[in-house]
Amino acid sequence: MSKSLSHGRFIAFEGGEGAGKSTQANLLAKSLSERGLTVDLTREPGGTPGAEAIRAMLLDPPLGGWEAEAEALLFAAARSDHVARRIRPALARGEWVICDRFVDSSRAYQGGAGGLGDEAVLTLHNVGSGGLRPDLTILIQVQGAESVERLRERDGDNSDAIGGRSADYHQAVADTFSALAKSDNSRFVVVDGSGSIEQVHQRVLQALKPWIGEL
Repeated sequence: MSKSLSHGRFIAFEGGEGAGKSTQANLLAKSLSERGLTVDLTREPGGTPGAEAIRAMLLDPPLGGWEAEAEALLFAAARSDHVARRIRPALARGEWVICDRFVDSSRAYQGGAGGLGDEAVLTLHNVGSGGLRPDLTILIQVQGAESVERLRERDGDNSDAIGGRSADYHQAVADTFSALAKSDNSRFVVVDGSGSIEQVHQRVLQALKPWIGEL
């Protein structure tokens, strides 16, 4: 499955709250840059001015919060702008795009835990973003107790509107991610997120060997 390094590639990091996605995305971007690749590190929701404005609305919602349908529409709108204005142009320039979350997060959070279903989420994605999927999705999985401790260290008592949802909700998210990975194992790579940051980073690099060889 070796890929030419002259062509842009799209890699997304996925996982539940406290999995360490952002940290690992940053470390991978640094490793690829040191190899001489041009890397665009971005995130969802966000990545463009318009999408960042929607991010603020999602993570700090109005009193009463968003209904599941409205939340899914907002995520799809943010992603549409992100794809059109940043991700597709970067890939067209031959860059490697590393994204902290993409459509599979909407499938897990709004589609699975939120009860909207996968078909509804993918329909929005097809309309808003042309159905774009990552070349590779790295799903970082962490056991519940460790993820809770990481969240406590990261957020304290200030979890955002999504991170602060119930344990049952986040378990449904984790279960949906696992199901998605099993159903599409040609695109997903599951990485054990336990242990030190460096240990997880090495597992990520190991998963990428077929794409980039030895780092």
